[in-house]
Amino acid sequence: MHVTINGERRQLPPDTTVARVVELLDRTDGRGVAVAVDARVVPRSAWTTTRLTDGASVEVLGAIQGG
Repeated sequence: MHVTINGERRQLPPDTTVARVVELLDRTDGRGVAVAVDARVVPRSAWTTTRLTDGASVEVLGAIQGG
């Protein structure tokens, strides 16, 4: 299936979860990370059970330090 992750189209296996996408982006600890699928925020508690569908748009955002 094809999904768009942070503006980049990628091919992923069927039944890929939000948690797997976070892992693929090397954000395995999940700290300071928010995920939205098709413009809806996915609570961290649902990352392992939220499966992506073909054509989904995923945004993975990370907090950064700055000032």
